[in-house]
Amino acid sequence: MSALAFGLVIAAAIAHAAWNVIAHGVSKAGMPFLWWGAVGGTVVWIGVIPFTGGLGTDDVLAFLLGVGVSAVLHVAYMAVLQRGYREGNLSTVYATARGTGPFLSVLVAVLLLGERPSAIALVGVAAIIVGVVAIGLVDRGRAQGRRRGIDLGLVFGLLTGVAIAIYTIWDANAVRTWSLSPVAFMVGTMLLEIPFYTVGLRGRWAAVRALGRTQWRRIVAFGILSPLSYILVLTAIRIAPVALVAPLREVSVVLVSLFGVFVLKESRPVWRIAASAVVAVGIVLLAV
Repeated sequence: MSALAFGLVIAAAIAHAAWNVIAHGVSKAGMPFLWWGAVGGTVVWIGVIPFTGGLGTDDVLAFLLGVGVSAVLHVAYMAVLQRGYREGNLSTVYATARGTGPFLSVLVAVLLLGERPSAIALVGVAAIIVGVVAIGLVDRGRAQGRRRGIDLGLVFGLLTGVAIAIYTIWDANAVRTWSLSPVAFMVGTMLLEIPFYTVGLRGRWAAVRALGRTQWRRIVAFGILSPLSYILVLTAIRIAPVALVAPLREVSVVLVSLFGVFVLKESRPVWRIAASAVVAVGIVLLAV
């Protein structure tokens, strides 16, 4: 991976970790938060489009197709993820999704996009995925209660991972094939997500207003940092293989985990740090 692409993805991971830390708690508001996220992100970034190459293409239909499909895929991803968090243990859903998504992205990139990462890079990819899953499973043993039969958290975690892989591959292919501007692509996607979230609110505008009034600082931070993190990823995808970018962006999971260890004093710090070290090894291998 080139130094530029590597730097872009690491910066994306830092931005992603930052908004997760800042918005910790408020994101549990569900649909009102998702609505504000789409609206806030659109408002913040739409003015940047003229200064970042416009749409990136003269083919408006291609742009609309790209962002239209992406919006549907991202909304589906959020719907499955939210359902997973309702049905299963948070750590199970999170670990399964964050491990399955990059793994499937790598697989599809190799089989369908014709990417051929080096053997060392693939070892790095494997290390990152293993470390991320280990971080997600750190609290699994502390889950409350036992379920019989199929673990719905595992099922929806896998479905979320599939959704991550699908939108990652689609977005990468759209941005590359039609030479779309990452900023315009991100804004267009968020703009088209708003109607879906509006329907999902089911008239709960009082909750939306209350959230905006009490948490506007966090919403603004999310509106800046969340789109920024994915814009950087899309930019990196234009110059680097998806098979390398997709796993590397999960460094954000490590950063949030370390924040939990050193700032929030979360349990089992040795496990968390050891898993983070495995991811760090993977990062070094990708940077070779």
